[in-house]
Amino acid sequence: MKIITRHYLFAFAAAVALCSGRPASALERADANFKIFQFPAGKIPQIDGKADDWAIVPNDYIIGSDQLHGDSGAALGKSPDPKSLDVKIRVGWVKGLNRLYFLYEAYDDYWDFSRPDLHNDTFELAVDGDRSGGPFIDRFHPDKGISPREAWFSFQGNHAQNYHIFVPAEGKDWCMAWGPQAAWIKKMPYSNVAYSYTVKPGEAGRVTMEFWITPFDYAAAEGPARSVESVLTENKIIGMAWAIMDYDDVNSGAHSFWNLSPKHTMYGQASELCAFKLMPLEPQFQKAIEADWSFTIRNLDRREVAFQDESIGKVTSWKWDFGDGKSSDEQDPVHTYEKTGQYVVVLNVEGPAGKSRRSKVWDVTLR
Repeated sequence: MKIITRHYLFAFAAAVALCSGRPASALERADANFKIFQFPAGKIPQIDGKADDWAIVPNDYIIGSDQLHGDSGAALGKSPDPKSLDVKIRVGWVKGLNRLYFLYEAYDDYWDFSRPDLHNDTFELAVDGDRSGGPFIDRFHPDKGISPREAWFSFQGNHAQNYHIFVPAEGKDWCMAWGPQAAWIKKMPYSNVAYSYTVKPGEAGRVTMEFWITPFDYAAAEGPARSVESVLTENKIIGMAWAIMDYDDVNSGAHSFWNLSPKHTMYGQASELCAFKLMPLEPQFQKAIEADWSFTIRNLDRREVAFQDESIGKVTSWKWDFGDGKSSDEQDPVHTYEKTGQYVVVLNVEGPAGKSRRSKVWDVTLR
């Protein structure tokens, strides 16, 4: 089995975009302002199928049925009738974790989830964590001469991922991860899910689903060892979109298909996804001032260390104590230690909101 490297995929996506006259990172619905809520580290949602943890998320983060559009027949270009299908979705993230959290709340006048196959009310989610763009499923591979086997194992779901999430799932996996990564990507520690509902198949009612996934810049067919997680950072734009498949007759294959993207084929074309922004903490969760910092050892032999200020809030002065009797009032100083050792480095900052200190014990160790 031939494996295409991550670097080849990026180059490949770019080449496809150039041939089509469209940038690889282009996304649909540039006019929309889809936001991903940043949960404070002390308020990470517990995956229990309940909405309690999401009460802190402002209403302007909700993406509802009014943002969905039908793609065929009488529903073409229209949003679902809330008497038939009413969906509210919120997306969150936590700084330092490469996870996307979702709360899916839906009313449906007919829930269809009795069968063990693909026929199921479904939330289809596509994610491109680094906006590499381009096709990412086998049927859209531009090389029509490639074998189905090679297209599946070396291409499908590599640089963007598609999840067919069953709402709800009974007696089967919570989703069909569309690609060879299914053996591992839909399991802990890369995803988790929980539901809350009382409806039975064929009934009307509400279902709440809570889950998280890990987006990957490169998801290898053979497993996580060769895979690269998408790094989630504040203000980063990622590509994402979803569709809702609403079955209303257990004996029929017919279903309504509602898209967030204006392009139906977003399920396999990452350049047709929508732009979502990883938001900073909302003001009520931000500290007025808090000292923080990181460091990089530039040259271990010369004991040269670069320090980076990462303080929160408006800072007007910095005071570094490098732990060896030397100090600096620069924001991002570079310091050379005379001796090897283990150092206690302290940063004191001041601003209109007051003072803050951050000490790190023996993080800076030079041997």
